[in-house]
Amino acid sequence: MLKEIEIVCPPGQQEDEGALKKIAASSLNIAAQKISAIKIHKRSIDARGRKVVYRMQIQVFIDEVYHPETFTVNYPDVSPAKPIIIIGAGPAGLFAALRCIELGLKPLILERGKDVKQRRRDLARINKEGLVNPESNYCFGEGGAGTYSDGKLYTRSTKRGDVNEVLKTFVTHGATEDILIDARPHIGTNKLPQIITSIKENILNAGGEVRFDAKVTALTVEFGKIKGVQLSSGEKINSSAVILATGHSARDIFEMLHHQNILIEAKPFALGVRIEHPQEIIDQAQYHCEHRGPDLPPSYYSLVEQVDNRGVFSFCMCPGGIIAPCATDANEIVVNGWSPSKRNNPFANSGTVVQINMEDVRGDDNDPLKMLRFQQEIEKLAFNAGGGNLVAPAQRMIDFVENRISTTLPVNSYLPGTKSTALKEILPGWINERLRKALPAFGKKMKGYYTNEAILVGVESRTSSPVKVPRDKETLQHPQVAGLFPCGEGAGYAGGIISAAIDGINCASAASRLLT
Repeated sequence: MLKEIEIVCPPGQQEDEGALKKIAASSLNIAAQKISAIKIHKRSIDARGRKVVYRMQIQVFIDEVYHPETFTVNYPDVSPAKPIIIIGAGPAGLFAALRCIELGLKPLILERGKDVKQRRRDLARINKEGLVNPESNYCFGEGGAGTYSDGKLYTRSTKRGDVNEVLKTFVTHGATEDILIDARPHIGTNKLPQIITSIKENILNAGGEVRFDAKVTALTVEFGKIKGVQLSSGEKINSSAVILATGHSARDIFEMLHHQNILIEAKPFALGVRIEHPQEIIDQAQYHCEHRGPDLPPSYYSLVEQVDNRGVFSFCMCPGGIIAPCATDANEIVVNGWSPSKRNNPFANSGTVVQINMEDVRGDDNDPLKMLRFQQEIEKLAFNAGGGNLVAPAQRMIDFVENRISTTLPVNSYLPGTKSTALKEILPGWINERLRKALPAFGKKMKGYYTNEAILVGVESRTSSPVKVPRDKETLQHPQVAGLFPCGEGAGYAGGIISAAIDGINCASAASRLLT
């Protein structure tokens, strides 16, 4: 007999099968010995009460044999099949490639950056020397921005596709099964590179191709149909289907499309800062305790406030995390955050941003690069304020709200270094003022949040793409170029690893319908 129930257990018992059997037996009013196995479907932390507990949805196997699910995959050989060009090896591109193989088509991934192993050297130079390789950095390279920016898998994109299918694919390639059950699944920057490499190896073993240092500089279009691409080396590659999955930071791709008179559109995005607290402050606020015990993970938060008819919200929160320099070119500062799998660093950080609408930015609303140019201007201001070498402008939280220059800055996780700066000199006035009003309001919602122990580091500007590449809702093809499939975050159709992966799957399925 199989029963599905919800149970509650204290921290420390969430992975103890014997304890869970006793709780389930009590709930079902049966002897614990009758329970042969328990399978956890969903698991979340509930910190709303005075005592923190785990809530779980479980399957209880009563006098019945439980056969654990196995995670293996056998992809067909597609080496002789029709090729589909995929521009970009981020989650959208990689999952598009896997779906192509499942459908009997040969994926050819073209990635401007390097593989994960070589990419590490370029990241080390960014952190130690402040030198940015514009083709290989936190945003460009195998696995895309997510590879070295955490691997958070939480998403609300449940209507776009099968989230569980994506999570199972990660498990098949080396992720722990915990991501299938945790309410906020997370892989960790230390583990994700190996998983990405495993995905690539499966693509290659099935007859697909993955080429690094392969920067696309032009699309070949004839009579409104895609015919292939041209690389920076001058090489031309032919295909009647191209999936454009370049990520939100590939500005040269947007410039290329505009230059080739391929329709793109300016798109609103959000801008702000990354805020870092000592993790202990967040744990005390969320778990209502003096010290977090070993059976609870570092706590996270999600905050939102309406200020002057505009949303101010936390974004990409990283418990036990690190603030990372994510510029993709010289003379700009961009910050993001990530956590290792154990989330065991002493700080917690989160993007805290304000939505920007088209009317907020000067210029022609018909200019598709209007918002991109604005984004660039803010990042250059941040670079100049930091003084070079990727040193970031920063300010203590209460000092920022009260318009004071910080005489000192707290120890923080941003490795290139921080410089005390009046952030109002960088942020547009309407963003600065909304942040100043929102932060004390956040402090009223979460005890301890509003403190001068917190540091604001500028700027968090790559929350989403400032450009949208339009596509037909049914065919997913560009309205002007048949066979071109705008895909993922860069095209404006995703916001994170899971939604990007789902969009890659959907675009590959659409491309297969075109070719078969």
